[in-house]
Amino acid sequence: MKEIVVISGKGGTGKTSVAAALSHLTHVSTNGKCITVDCDVDAADLHLIMNPVIQKKVSFISGHKAVIRSEDCVSCGACVTYCRFNSVKSDSENRSIPVYKIDHISCEGCGVCVRFCPADAIDFPEQKCGEWYVSATRFGALVHAKLDIASENSGRLVTLLRKEARKIAQENKAEYIIVDGSPGIGCPVIASLTAADMALIVTEPTVSGEHDFIRIAELTKKLSIPAAVCVNKWDINPEKADDIKKYAENNGISLAGIIPFDMAFTTAQREGKSISEYQNNSYVDLFKYIISKP
Repeated sequence: MKEIVVISGKGGTGKTSVAAALSHLTHVSTNGKCITVDCDVDAADLHLIMNPVIQKKVSFISGHKAVIRSEDCVSCGACVTYCRFNSVKSDSENRSIPVYKIDHISCEGCGVCVRFCPADAIDFPEQKCGEWYVSATRFGALVHAKLDIASENSGRLVTLLRKEARKIAQENKAEYIIVDGSPGIGCPVIASLTAADMALIVTEPTVSGEHDFIRIAELTKKLSIPAAVCVNKWDINPEKADDIKKYAENNGISLAGIIPFDMAFTTAQREGKSISEYQNNSYVDLFKYIISKP
């Protein structure tokens, strides 16, 4: 199978729109032998287009959160003294002896309060950070996730999703895995890219778009992932689009295609469709280019 990761150096470039179109076109071309993964778990939105029907739901457990056992707490305040995130709260204004509790939103799970509590009154259980799913869609299977409020994604959840997608792909003899990766260059992006067959970088012709495109291009080079670039909305700034194409040419990055600004993208999203379902456009040529690569 071939794993293609659609990424961008910044948010808002059209990465998910491209990923959805590639998923649709690959599904049609291979008669359903395609698996899609939404690895942008911090702000997942591929499901808005693919309308998944959840078939498997699993809790995602990662990290720890402190919990004070009030019946064992001696109100010494050591936890307040050592916590550097102001996560320990009390109602000392209403009581002569304060009762302490941990605010789970601000708690970073460092465990310092657990280590220094003289009464050993603080538990440190594993934390449920969200859920991940395997769903059925009109484009085939979708592996995706949802983080709980204030939960962070270190890349572990992304790795888990890709592993599950590969398992499903092997079981179904899929030819392609289309990954909607995380934006930026942080841990989730590295987890999205590692060991992929190809990275498709979606960028836009703006100063910030070019800057972040260069950063993500350098990351793919360090990871030895073959990369191609798609310049979305190229006609809003043709000169900057040319700069991006020149950088790609000078650095061994293939030009997969350019896509003009088109309000049809917004209309398609409102209707819950990929742009390739809504109308024929540059995505067909983009798809043909990608599957033609070895």
